[in-house]
Amino acid sequence: MAGLAVALRELGAGVRVCAPPDAEFVQRLAGVGVETVPAGQPVRPVVSTVTPGSAVGLAQRVAELMGAQFETVAAAAVGCDVLVATGPLPAVTGARSVAEKLGIRYVHASHQPVALPSPHRRPPARRGRPLPPEASDNRALWELDARIADEMFGEELNGRRAAFGLPPVDGVRDYAFTDRPWLATDPVLDPRQPTDPDVVQTGAWIRPDERPLPAGLEAFLDAGTAPVYVGLGSTPVGAPQDFARVAVDAVRAQGRRVVLSRGWAGLDLVDDQDDCFLVGEVNQQALFRRAAAVVHHGSAGTTTTATGAGTPQVVLPQGGDAPYWGGRVADLGIGTAHDGPTPTTGSLSLALEAALTPQTRARAAAVAATIRTDGATVAAKLLLDAAG
Repeated sequence: MAGLAVALRELGAGVRVCAPPDAEFVQRLAGVGVETVPAGQPVRPVVSTVTPGSAVGLAQRVAELMGAQFETVAAAAVGCDVLVATGPLPAVTGARSVAEKLGIRYVHASHQPVALPSPHRRPPARRGRPLPPEASDNRALWELDARIADEMFGEELNGRRAAFGLPPVDGVRDYAFTDRPWLATDPVLDPRQPTDPDVVQTGAWIRPDERPLPAGLEAFLDAGTAPVYVGLGSTPVGAPQDFARVAVDAVRAQGRRVVLSRGWAGLDLVDDQDDCFLVGEVNQQALFRRAAAVVHHGSAGTTTTATGAGTPQVVLPQGGDAPYWGGRVADLGIGTAHDGPTPTTGSLSLALEAALTPQTRARAAAVAATIRTDGATVAAKLLLDAAG
C-alpha cells in the first residue's frame, strides 16, 4: 500500500491513506509526506489474541471494522475521486458502501488470490464456520462461502447502510469484490488460469527500499559466510513453541550462521554464541540479497521480496494464504515448502539442505530476473485513468 501511495504521488496525484494506527507502513508514509488517517483499532492486539478458527469476539470485531469505514473512511474520502480498499471482508464491504454513498469510483484490491473465488481451489474457511471436509466441488463450496458471508456479515452491513441512506446488499462477498477485482501479485509467482474469474493483475506493489542496514548487522554480515534469515513476520505469539531454538539448531546443522527476526512472535536469541544476530524492523530487500536462504512464514510480501532478491526460500506455512505461496515456491524450484507450520530441527534441516543446493540458488536467481518491479506504477496509472 505504501508502494501504491508513493507511485500515485510521483504521478502527481493527491493521496490519503486510512489504515489501522499500528500499521507499520504508516510510519514510512509519513516520511515521504503522504497523509495518513488512523482508522479502526490496532491490529496487533487483535491478531495476538484470536484463536485460529474461533468465532469468539467476531461480532465485536466486525462491528469495529465496518464502523471505521462508515465513520472515519467516509469522512476522509470526501473530495476524493477513487477509493481503493483491501483487507478483511467486513472492512471492504463498508468501504464500497462509502464509495457508493459518495458517488466515487471503487476498486477492490487483493494482495493474494486465495480469497477470490476460483474453480481451481477451495475457499478459505471463515472463523467459526468450517467447510465440509468431504466436499470436493470447488464451485459449490464458493457458493456456500457466499451464503456464509451473508449470514456472518449481512445484518451488520445492511443495518449500517440503512442508517447511511443506502439500500440493502444481497450478496455481501461479491458486492465487496466487484465483478473485476484487482490482484496485486506477480504473474510469475501467481500465474492466472484461463478459466479464472476476470481480474486486473497489476503486478505486486513493491516500493524500492533504500534504507541502510543497521551498522551492527552490516558488521555481522561482513564477518563471515552468508547467513540464513529466519523470521515469522506478523505471525503472533501463537508461533510454534520453541521455534527459535528449533530454527537455530537446524541452521547450525547446515553449517550456517543465523539472522533471526524478532517479529510479532517476539523471537529471541537462544544463547550467546556469535553466529546469531537478532533484528527488528529492517530493509528486507537489502538483507535478503545477502542471505544464503530465507526461512519465513509464507506471506505474500515476504515471498515476493525473497523471490525478487533471488534467494532460496523455505516456507513454513502459518495459515491463510501461506500454503499457496509455499506451493508456488516449490513449483518454481526456488525453495522448499515445509509440510505443516511446526518444524522439528530435523525436518527444517532437511528443508534447508534442499534449499541451499547450487541448483536451487541458480534457479532462484533466474526467476528473480523475471519478477516485475513496476506493479505499483501500473496500478497508479490505471487509477488515474479511471479517475479521468
